[in-house]
Amino acid sequence: MTETMPVARVEPGRRSAIRVRGVTAETGDRILVDSVDLDIPEGGVTAIVGSSGSGKTTLALALMGEARAGVTLTMEQRQAEGVRFGYVPQQPSSVLDPALRIGTVLRDVERAARRAGHQVSVTDALRRAGFPTDPLLLRRYPHQLSGGQQQRLVIAQALLTDPTCLIMDEPTTGQDPANRATVLGEITRLAAEGLTILLLTHDLNAVSQVARHVVVMSGGSVVETGDIGVLQAPARGQTRALIEAHSRTDRHSSADRPVVRTGSRLVMDDVSAGYRRTPVLRNFCLSVDSGECVALVGPSGCGKTTVARVLAGLHPPTAGRILLDGRPVAGTTQRRSQQHAAAIAYVFQDAKSAFDPYRTVWDQIVRGAVRLCGATEVAAAAAAHAALEQVGLDEQIARERPSALSGGEAQRAALARALAAEPSVLICDEVTTGLDPVAQRRVLDILTSLTRSHDLSLLVISHDAAVVDAIADDVVDMTDAVRQGASDGER
Repeated sequence: MTETMPVARVEPGRRSAIRVRGVTAETGDRILVDSVDLDIPEGGVTAIVGSSGSGKTTLALALMGEARAGVTLTMEQRQAEGVRFGYVPQQPSSVLDPALRIGTVLRDVERAARRAGHQVSVTDALRRAGFPTDPLLLRRYPHQLSGGQQQRLVIAQALLTDPTCLIMDEPTTGQDPANRATVLGEITRLAAEGLTILLLTHDLNAVSQVARHVVVMSGGSVVETGDIGVLQAPARGQTRALIEAHSRTDRHSSADRPVVRTGSRLVMDDVSAGYRRTPVLRNFCLSVDSGECVALVGPSGCGKTTVARVLAGLHPPTAGRILLDGRPVAGTTQRRSQQHAAAIAYVFQDAKSAFDPYRTVWDQIVRGAVRLCGATEVAAAAAAHAALEQVGLDEQIARERPSALSGGEAQRAALARALAAEPSVLICDEVTTGLDPVAQRRVLDILTSLTRSHDLSLLVISHDAAVVDAIADDVVDMTDAVRQGASDGER
């Protein structure tokens, strides 16, 4: 017998800020959200949780009356009178203009909000988003910030619109523990002031800390809803599966020191790098052996992503050298041999922006194997099939353009694209962010298997202590490893 899906209604005595009935979203022959009824209480934090691709982001956009390109949205009823929406997407790059300085954009938003009668300020918005006082910050461009800093910048940008309902899609993704605590503290404070907050997240610990109301989604439907007690006593199997998977990865790491070895597969030897006149890495050393996973940890802005970009040939070092199997590697991708270009693969933190928006994901996975490995179309397609199966992503989803994928699906697709080229070194920058606990556990198992069984050298960048503890053989703490490292304003 088919179970009746619950209607997500508010608690007795609480008003609905937003009410929708019969929300359906489709793309091609794929149903993203299936006839959902939902009430969002006024004030406080409502968390929508569920596996990657369950429809969380699509439903949140529908609450605003919006849909992504290529998605057909219908609904029987929508009530949101007087609600001013602010939206913080999972991928910061989708709303940050790379050609404009941070200050230019924020001041433009500030002026527009003040013309509309809202008393807001750039300084206050940055403070509330967890940025320290730094006059130089406003002169930087988005690419000069770490992934976590970009995320907080988008939060500040949203706060400048003076919203009454703030929708936050994975706001703790890519944040170090201190900044994560800052963001959660701000969510709690904003909710206490009467702001309605809709939190889309896989971070069940964050939900437990800040949410009052919980909505669980699976397969485009609401399967369970209620107060925070839903996470303590779930009634549905989908909720129990999320909680069990989360508990298996919710552990902590105690590793602490950088390890430098000669004769390793991958070596960074006294590497220095920076942005313009600002040094980020100075005489930095790192080594990763075959079949080993090394994790880079440390606060946002300490240089983790710069290390990855230098290794991948995306940011030239100013001094030092990189060795692969004992041989020097050129500092930029343009100067690297095809063999070296294929050997070092990089899975970016903002996976969706790393894809060409006009080509299907499948085409891009196949194209990578052809260009980097010289594979035939048939061999490349076989490699793409195998890689998608490894990361647990349906080929039908891969036949879509990147915009049709959820954040978690895009991250798994990016991992599949890297694996299809059969690299010997894989760099994963916050690769499990945006994944639900079940999918996260699968990706960690895949990466562990690759390092153990296929002699892959794995470099993982993560703020998630549980991920580091689950997968890393060695840990480099960038707080101590970078000599005279960058301030909070640089990577």
